[in-house]
Amino acid sequence: MKQSITKFHKPLAALIIILSLSLVSVLGYLGGVFDFPEYKLYDARVKLFAQASRPSDDIILILLDQYSLDWAQRERGWGWPWPRKAYAEIVDYMNLGGAKSVAFDVLFSEPSVYRNARQDEIIDNAVRNLEQAQAQAAETRSPRTTAPLIRDIIGALQELGGRKDDASFAQAGKNYGRVVQTIFFSTQAGSLEAWPEGLDKPLFKLEGFDPIISRFNLPGDTGRAGAQFPVPELRDTAGILGNVTGYRDLDDEIRRVKLFTVFDGKAVPGLSAASLIVSGWGNTVTYNQKKKLIQWGDYSIPVDKNGSSLLRFRGELDRYIPYYAGEILQSAEAYAAGTEPLLPPEDFKDKYVFFGFYAPGLYDIFNTPISSVYPGMGIHVTMLDNILQQDFIRESPVWLGILIIAVSVILIVLLVLFSNRIPLTVGGTVLVFGVLIVCCTGAYQFAGTWVPLAAPLSAAALAFITATLYSYATEGSQKRFIKSAFSRYLAPSVIEQIIADPSKLNLGGEKREMTAIFTDIQRFSSISEALQHEYADEGPKVLVNLLNLYLTEMSDIVLANGGTIDKYEGDAIIAFFGAPIWTEKHASLACRSALEMKKREKELVGEIMKNDGPFSSPLSGLIEKGVIRGDRPLYTRLGINSGSMVVGNMGTPNKMDYTIMGNAVNLAARLEGVNKQYDTGGILISEYTRDKIGDEFVIRGLSRVRVVGINTPLRLYELLELREEASEETLDMVELWEKGFRAYENQEFLEAKNTFAAVLGKNGNDRVAKLYLGRCEKYLPSPPLPEKWDDGVDNLTEK
Repeated sequence: MKQSITKFHKPLAALIIILSLSLVSVLGYLGGVFDFPEYKLYDARVKLFAQASRPSDDIILILLDQYSLDWAQRERGWGWPWPRKAYAEIVDYMNLGGAKSVAFDVLFSEPSVYRNARQDEIIDNAVRNLEQAQAQAAETRSPRTTAPLIRDIIGALQELGGRKDDASFAQAGKNYGRVVQTIFFSTQAGSLEAWPEGLDKPLFKLEGFDPIISRFNLPGDTGRAGAQFPVPELRDTAGILGNVTGYRDLDDEIRRVKLFTVFDGKAVPGLSAASLIVSGWGNTVTYNQKKKLIQWGDYSIPVDKNGSSLLRFRGELDRYIPYYAGEILQSAEAYAAGTEPLLPPEDFKDKYVFFGFYAPGLYDIFNTPISSVYPGMGIHVTMLDNILQQDFIRESPVWLGILIIAVSVILIVLLVLFSNRIPLTVGGTVLVFGVLIVCCTGAYQFAGTWVPLAAPLSAAALAFITATLYSYATEGSQKRFIKSAFSRYLAPSVIEQIIADPSKLNLGGEKREMTAIFTDIQRFSSISEALQHEYADEGPKVLVNLLNLYLTEMSDIVLANGGTIDKYEGDAIIAFFGAPIWTEKHASLACRSALEMKKREKELVGEIMKNDGPFSSPLSGLIEKGVIRGDRPLYTRLGINSGSMVVGNMGTPNKMDYTIMGNAVNLAARLEGVNKQYDTGGILISEYTRDKIGDEFVIRGLSRVRVVGINTPLRLYELLELREEASEETLDMVELWEKGFRAYENQEFLEAKNTFAAVLGKNGNDRVAKLYLGRCEKYLPSPPLPEKWDDGVDNLTEK
């Protein structure tokens, strides 16, 4: 069966996905598709940072709350509504304290209904006379009656009483000169459609507004706009009139306010702007078209495409300095009586004062980012606060939103299509989303900018889904093939590297420099035969379990170091390093694996020889019979060689293996067997491997040899230890060994004998030293002839 890795045109696919998704997302962004979720994400930013900004200390609120209503009912006998003289007292007290202005967020469009006691008495008598006259007329059926006259008297008295109450409020405003009364504009209601003739109140003088003046008309203004003014007494004596018209976004929420509204060709300031004008600010404003802001003296007010200013809310209304109407009236009463007031008038000096209803059921509520029941007065208070502190929120330019969308799509598509590692893809995607959220949120707080978030997040999510589906559809089969083909003999990390870059894998034959490692368990054939013969019932099971345990542990070490398992031949493991993933460290990784395998072997011996283990009894029996040695019941020999090898998928169409072949492979196999001829500690490497591992390992040189089938002599080295883990004793031994071995190869057998004896004296288990010591003792009485010595080359006759 032919296996191949399909090459996909990823760059082209990525480009198509990026362009198409960016176009769709940008069109949706420009077309308002993401407006509603964007509003909600913006509101979340507003709530998150509302408490982080400090309200202006120059603004004071006077709230008519339930406490004030109860106090007035109890102490003054006032029901609701209050008489206008109550507001007059409040204005007089603010005047006394030197407040900069007092803005009433209350529309006094109807005359007061309050009268004095004498007027009430006259009206009561008139009502009784009216009732009697109507009854008399009914009895006599007389058309003539005094009822119309009495009714006119009652109406006149009622109006006179209300006017006197309004007059007290109007006089207080006139005396103060800095009261802001409220007007309201609407395209659907309003008693007046034009500015009252002769009403001379401060208005904005506009400069440079001609190109955008229509933005300041009422929403939906088609030519008819109505206005609700205060009663004439209050209108005429107010220092200025401020409009309280609100402007809602598409989700019916108020986030913005206009500095002024055009009515009947006049730029009528909002309640907050009116408070500043009446306190002494100039009324000339200039529009800077380049910067898209209104310049008012030294202050700047940014405006959007509709002429509105985006507010930075400070939180709930009570974060401003709140006083209550009942406390003000008590303080005014105490001050007039010469006693200590509850609130000294000096508390209000140079403050901008807002008066509004705050009792349940009295105040108007609006949906804002802070609350769905936010008091309407708070919107104008926030506008004034933003003007004074110059920290309005600005909407980012459209091009920035488009750029963020495009960058988000590009990053996500590149991550999904080119990272090819799930943790990196997921982690990178989460990072992109996190950066978007953090940057857009931070821009609000630290730069005062509303950067769009919903559109980029949606575009990024769409990019992730689209790119993932494409990747799965086009590359899923490729990845599944790689995992299926290599999971048996490659570490998962190596498989992931191949999946990440399939170009690293060439399943056809290729020649490359690699390192091969062959392992074999000493006397395992004897162990196998003895177990089956001596333990007929449980022997096969013990044999299989022991071999599986050994092969698993050793193979895991090879895979952990990036090696590839070629095959198992009985108890032998054939592995190689440098394919399918190339690495220059293939020789070092093979040597490191060999040392780790010998270390794990010692641990395994301790585990399998435990008295309560399944292997202890059978193996102990084999030791007693002399089948295996008691000091090493499980002993691995390893041969390692580096060189040019052929690697690839080899076999038949129905059965293939990813394997290696070549003389360098054969030499590694020969070296494994040479271990027993030199009685090494278990690991032999060739001079070719030695040349590639540098000083990373502790090794000692042995003779040059001609192995079976290879005529060229090569130097053998015994691999002893990682240098970083070697003891001083080992390093000293190797230094002494090299001195003795040089003497041996120079045929200075006496010096060599003494040196090898010294090495053996330090470690009586060093069988290699014992071997060469024996040779020296043999050669001392009768040195070999030159043709026999052959420069010290050993000709090996066994594989």
